[in-house]
Amino acid sequence: MPIIKSAKKRVKVAKKAAVRNSKTKRSLKSALKAFVRKPSASGHSAAQSNIDKAAKKGVVHKNKAARMKKQAAAKAKAAGVKPTATKKAAAKPAAAKKAAPAKKPAAKKPAAKKAPAKKK
Repeated sequence: MPIIKSAKKRVKVAKKAAVRNSKTKRSLKSALKAFVRKPSASGHSAAQSNIDKAAKKGVVHKNKAARMKKQAAAKAKAAGVKPTATKKAAAKPAAAKKAAPAKKPAAKKPAAKKAPAKKK
């Protein structure tokens, strides 16, 4: 058991992180297994979402996450699952884009006053 106060705190923090990481890993594994058992568009998006979350939190390496997403996409394609539109693409259709308001030019600073020349 740690004696120093900071070491005791690190034990508490590490325990919390371990619980958080194990929850993320468990949800990732269950989403992947559910998708593999019965491939569907919603299962595919849920699996990709869980993979992204795990990579963002550092539970899995970003390259491993990319590999997992690629494998899931290959299984979806083999099963004939159509990919669903992403939220960003669905939220902003190309025809409904608003024109960005024109920016005002930056205010110019007044010219610095020149110091009077010294007489010799």
